Amino acid sequence: MSGSTIWLIDSTLRDGEQAPGVAFSRAEKAAIASLLDRVGIPELECGIAAMGEEECDDIRSLLALGLQARLTGWCRARREDLEATAACGLRSVHIAFPVSEIQLGCVRKDESWVLDTLAELVRFAHTQFDHVSVGAQDASRAEVSFLHRFVFAAQQAGAHRLRFADTVGICNPIQLLQTFRELRAIANDMLLEFHGHNDFGMAAANCLAAVHGGAECISLTVNGLGERSGNAALEQVVMALRHLLGCDCGIRTALLAELCNTVAEASGRAIPDSQPITGSATFQHESGIHCSGQLRDTRAYEAYAPGEVGRSSEFTVGRHSGSEVVMHLLAQQGLKTNRELATRMIPELRRSATKSKSPIGTQELTALYKRLANECHSPVR
Repeated sequence: MSGSTIWLIDSTLRDGEQAPGVAFSRAEKAAIASLLDRVGIPELECGIAAMGEEECDDIRSLLALGLQARLTGWCRARREDLEATAACGLRSVHIAFPVSEIQLGCVRKDESWVLDTLAELVRFAHTQFDHVSVGAQDASRAEVSFLHRFVFAAQQAGAHRLRFADTVGICNPIQLLQTFRELRAIANDMLLEFHGHNDFGMAAANCLAAVHGGAECISLTVNGLGERSGNAALEQVVMALRHLLGCDCGIRTALLAELCNTVAEASGRAIPDSQPITGSATFQHESGIHCSGQLRDTRAYEAYAPGEVGRSSEFTVGRHSGSEVVMHLLAQQGLKTNRELATRMIPELRRSATKSKSPIGTQELTALYKRLANECHSPVR
């Protein structure tokens, strides 16, 4: 896959906003869309026109920003949804069809209805839009032979792209790799997209498996925002594609921290400390072995340079720290010490960190240093 480019579709403003309690204001949508555009995401799934006039006005306001990214509207398999989307001025549309027995039962439709409606709506969509994407909703639970017929029918109808939606996140990478190899053989020149949910924590890994299997497009949300356990996280998949598959995708990764923080604030959902790529603890080092290694070679315990995603490494003192990081942090404060004194500080630092269950602050560290230095008449600057 080295050197390949994958087309990324961000769905933060559509699927991300479907997370319970999340509601972006028009200004927040504009800020998020503008940042996604600056980051270099080529397509934004920007809303659902069928929700009503306020949503349509939001979509029009995004179009008025004049972004480089393609803006796509999401539709149910209903002609009136497509008409509402076209009325907003969008030139790209995604039409979602239920393909599993479970989802078909929920809307009281059958497979014949899906195939007939698919042909009819794709034909109509071509009269209204420049780009037509078709979605297989709950594809991971669809009967395999029907899924294959659906993909072939979409290709025959002239859809530009087919989305395989792992709606409840039950795929695993091994299974998905084979699935996309099979779909790639059926789809001919129609693009294939993977849209993954994270119910079993597999979403990012499934994205890579889909790409290995022949998917050219991946659907993502910032911070993995979305219903239940969320979607594949844009920042995680972008970095995994770059470093694990050699697919750069032209993304300005130095802006990812700003983007993720903006979405976290707008959604009211804080980024967990240990969240890959953007969590506050992602580039923190405390243990003696890790800090010692990092001070000698920054690659020792970091898979990539933090600056790549707009971050920096951070050394902290805690229960597992050793003398080397203590000396390093004191030196940053302009305080010179020796290993003997730093080693004397360790037991008290560990007791304090255990009691507070938090890293030692700079003020506490320097105060202990000065006290012990004075006790042993060591020079203090």
